[in-house]
Amino acid sequence: MLNVRNAERKWYGDKMLNVIREKFADEVINNYKEYCARQELYLKFGYDSEKERQFIIENAIPIDEEILEIGTGKGYLAVELARKGYYFSSIDIDDECLHIARLNLKYFSFESNVKITKQNAEQLSFKDNSFNTVFMINTLHHLKHPYKVLSEIIRVISIQGKLVIGDFSEEGFEFMDKIHSMEGKTHERGKVSLKDIERYLLNKGFLVENFSSKFQNIIIIKFW
Repeated sequence: MLNVRNAERKWYGDKMLNVIREKFADEVINNYKEYCARQELYLKFGYDSEKERQFIIENAIPIDEEILEIGTGKGYLAVELARKGYYFSSIDIDDECLHIARLNLKYFSFESNVKITKQNAEQLSFKDNSFNTVFMINTLHHLKHPYKVLSEIIRVISIQGKLVIGDFSEEGFEFMDKIHSMEGKTHERGKVSLKDIERYLLNKGFLVENFSSKFQNIIIIKFW
């Protein structure tokens, strides 16, 4: 009788596991459909987000592992880096964004490429000099204390490392404001700009390079 009950328990457990898997699979597919719909909307306004991500990665090459991404967001840059064969760590503080990022990585079967963790970028768990390349893309304008985050990045990046920071251009911000307004939302924007960060790093004696597209500005900081 005990064996029968154990078998029943296992059967119900396996059945529930299959239900959870099917539900997650549906969520993965529906999330990707929402992404595609959003990209179509973006393209109507002339904004090609996938092209912008390629612009960032191309200018960041060579990209030396170990790699850290500050601000996973919904995982769009993570997907592009994984698609190119990179393995790396990515952190964010927002649970909803991390969940969507995992769905996006799952859709393309890139889960093993990216180690995602929930962390506050002002207090990273990583040891000093842990990473050779750090990305922080379209995250700066969300930060409450950007200089604290920058200090932490400098701590965890290696002496010969490279930091890639990107944020929207003025035209990019105008576009994002328009999209958020259409959805009845407000696109929050902090007081510290990419130019402010560039001046700060130049005053510290770091080498800074600039690259710009219509919607995106990036600076690449070298620590040697």
